Amino acid sequence: MSEKLELSEAEWREKLTPEQYRILREKGTERAFTGKYEKNKAAGEYHCAACGQLLFESDTKYDSGSGWPSFTAPAEGDSVEEHRDVTHGMIRTEVVCAKCESHLGHVFPDGPGETGLRYCINSASLDFEPED
Repeated sequence: MSEKLELSEAEWREKLTPEQYRILREKGTERAFTGKYEKNKAAGEYHCAACGQLLFESDTKYDSGSGWPSFTAPAEGDSVEEHRDVTHGMIRTEVVCAKCESHLGHVFPDGPGETGLRYCINSASLDFEPED
């Protein structure tokens, strides 16, 4: 991972759409089954919509039925960071971009495969780059 990206809130507001700002910077979420990548099955890479850092690859994406894009693991071990989240009367693990600290979603221990994890990520937090 490269150096941390730090912008003022005014710079983030200028760079992001209002919906992206609400999710990425204010830790919001999109409604289930409304995100543009929830049903995406194309091969490629998912990058942070705020800073461009590679976050997830399509070979770890699966249909969890949750209504959000779900992945079993980050693309690189240090591309995301995890933080304890006790908001909304729940105890969860928040996932943020390691480069710009933007909110991506949450990770849960109910996923398939070797990791047993489900990275439940907002489409608005992602930019998709299809394979050539």
